[in-house]
Amino acid sequence: MTKQTLTWAVNHLALRKRIVMASVVQTSGSVPGKVGARLAIAEQTDGFHGTIGGAGLELKVLNRCNELMAEHFEPFGEVLTFGLNKGAKGYEVQPLDSLCGGRVTVSIEVIIPPPHVLLMGGGHCATALVTTIQSLNWNYSVTDSRLEYCNPGLFPNATELLHTSVEDFLAAESFELMSRYSDILLLGHDWSEDQARLLGLLALCQAGGAKPDGRNFPRIGVIGSRSKWQSFSRAAIEQGIDRNQLDSVICPIGLNIGAESPEEIAIAVTAQILALTKGASPTEKNWRQSL
Repeated sequence: MTKQTLTWAVNHLALRKRIVMASVVQTSGSVPGKVGARLAIAEQTDGFHGTIGGAGLELKVLNRCNELMAEHFEPFGEVLTFGLNKGAKGYEVQPLDSLCGGRVTVSIEVIIPPPHVLLMGGGHCATALVTTIQSLNWNYSVTDSRLEYCNPGLFPNATELLHTSVEDFLAAESFELMSRYSDILLLGHDWSEDQARLLGLLALCQAGGAKPDGRNFPRIGVIGSRSKWQSFSRAAIEQGIDRNQLDSVICPIGLNIGAESPEEIAIAVTAQILALTKGASPTEKNWRQSL
């Protein structure tokens, strides 16, 4: 059962669904599920897979899994210990209305699917980004109106290669289909193409009643200057795009590390996506920095 549950979870992660996995990590006394028993739930999916033993313990853990699914869009975990006796005491034990009498410790983890980055424009920055993206075992796809910048020779490991015009790309997409991507980066060689891409993507997002924040619609990042973004913003407002949509777009993309070359920009952008995926603040010190 453990193998089937892990396979089920991995398959849903491949569909870019968040997973909450509960695993029995320690037991004592009489308990319904032994160490290694697991269950998992998936985002936007009814029911669950696997079991940690059933009865009141499983129901309580499932309720907690659903709470964490609703609360956390970044990696999160906790460990809970349950006393399978309604008279169980101790600050470290959650008592259950049970007659088993044992104790069960359960690890519950929110697992986030790895990023899948759509590179809109296959030029120098895209080829540099592929190096950093692949080093982290993330997925990437490429779209470009120019075949010489969107082909298997240049991007042999791309999940998708979409050699198409901006208009045809947008016509083939929908709010639901875009959920296969975590991030969309506008890296085009032509500002007018990038503007058309941005307006089309924001229109899809707005029609779905969401924001491009990586939850219900991919994050959107635009490479370019402040003046370029001001021009794009004016065009978006004229088209009827809500200001909240625009404020969620990242421009310019990448952490401010003084990046200039495509390779440096790739590091800055990949680091930013990593921070957003993990819900980390690059400006806060971590425990290693405080030693």
